[in-house]
Amino acid sequence: MNAPHIPVLLDEVVDAMQPRAGKLLVDGTFGAGGYTRALLAGGAKVIAFDRDPSAQRFAEGLPPDRFRLVEGRFSELDAETGLAAVDGVVLDIGVSSMQLDEAERGFSFMKDGPLDMRMAASGRTAADLINETEPAELARILFVYGEERESRRIARAIAKRRDEQPFTRTLELAEFIEKTLGGRRGAKVHPATRAFQAIRIAVNEELAELEAGLAAAERALKPEGRLCVVTFHSLEDRIVKTFLAVRAGRTPAGSRHAPPVAAGAEPSFRLLFNGAQGPSAAELEANPRARSAKLRAAVRTAAPVWRAAA
Repeated sequence: MNAPHIPVLLDEVVDAMQPRAGKLLVDGTFGAGGYTRALLAGGAKVIAFDRDPSAQRFAEGLPPDRFRLVEGRFSELDAETGLAAVDGVVLDIGVSSMQLDEAERGFSFMKDGPLDMRMAASGRTAADLINETEPAELARILFVYGEERESRRIARAIAKRRDEQPFTRTLELAEFIEKTLGGRRGAKVHPATRAFQAIRIAVNEELAELEAGLAAAERALKPEGRLCVVTFHSLEDRIVKTFLAVRAGRTPAGSRHAPPVAAGAEPSFRLLFNGAQGPSAAELEANPRARSAKLRAAVRTAAPVWRAAA
């Protein structure tokens, strides 16, 4: 059996989800099963989702009468569970530590591997995106998804180099970006950090998946069901913050990350706590990767699901 993996903000997530016997909970991002194990330990039943087929190895030993792992996207969770059928949904957004640590997956700019970055086993790879995307669109991806200020400069350099030799390896791309930006080796943040984030998000359509997943959770949760979302980057946190604020009636509807809705819609969520919770000092000491983690949570009301205006 695989060694247990402890995800970030575990105590805070368990406290918010309140697992116990008789509850049906959804772990939308199974990964190595850290949240799922904690929820099962509380007595709940868990349906977990992960589009990464390699996640199946972490399901070994989990009780089959209370646990099921679905290979698929969490944006489809309501189709699998049914409407107003679950007591809680937890989502841990972004790349997992296991994916970063496995060089062959191609997520890390610190380890050499194929330029892949796919969370699933199919679809366009990072190499496809880097070698085939028009420079203007590549610059947009780097700027929007990576908040990379030098996006145009990097995109132009990549386009020029790939005409002579396509990119195939992670370190090859990371070192090229570093050289393009002036070789700031020794800087606190690696020069390729933002670009690799942007490429990964684009390859896996992560922001669209998050938006669809939040809407799916709204449909799947029972009244008083709880939604907990852990994010690591400002892009994802902004989407979650806006979604929950709008659905809780805290802001005017119709933002960049929330479609307009009919006037007078009743709040479909109430915030479990104001703002976001971060990791404790003890957790940060034990796991520096948790430093940017944020948890936002809300409780489903009995109001109908919000519908986008025509």
